[in-house]
Amino acid sequence: MKIRTARAADAPRIAEIYRPYVEKTAISFEYEAPDADEMARRMAAVLKKYPYLIAEKEGRVIGYAYAGPFVGREAYDWSAEMSIYIDWNARHGGIGKALYNEMESLLKKMGVININACIGYVEEEDEYLNHNSVDFHAHLGYQWVGLFHKCGYKFGRWYDMVWMEKMLGPHPDVPQKLIPYPDLEKD
Repeated sequence: MKIRTARAADAPRIAEIYRPYVEKTAISFEYEAPDADEMARRMAAVLKKYPYLIAEKEGRVIGYAYAGPFVGREAYDWSAEMSIYIDWNARHGGIGKALYNEMESLLKKMGVININACIGYVEEEDEYLNHNSVDFHAHLGYQWVGLFHKCGYKFGRWYDMVWMEKMLGPHPDVPQKLIPYPDLEKD
């Protein structure tokens, strides 16, 4: 398996991987799956400052992960929100862990200290949502920090949302200025 930075040419495959998460699950709270053009726009926006990584096996994209701003105000620069999606038929094979390990390494080099995950949640698992994402993040060292009750409505029912966080290092009295991901790649 190879992990690399996403390219515009990956957008159709990224859209294909994401589609079942929108159409068949409450993992994504979107109602309509974005097309390749929209995914390319989203990817380009992320890559202006943060990593957008692809896992590739035998030349085929099998998963992706990206970081983005947490809230979007300057004081939050040292925090990032994580997202990950694995090909429906390739889940539970270590791809997510490999992507997150690489992502954490890059974010740490950028100066990010807190990483956060916003995760759909339901007390009693149903056909659209289980606890796999929460369990995955907990396995990687994320801690549960918040629960928002019935804040997402999809498939005719209400879903909760949880926030989980992980610290990539200590919080200095004065943090270094954040290094945007494109500037990291030049090193």
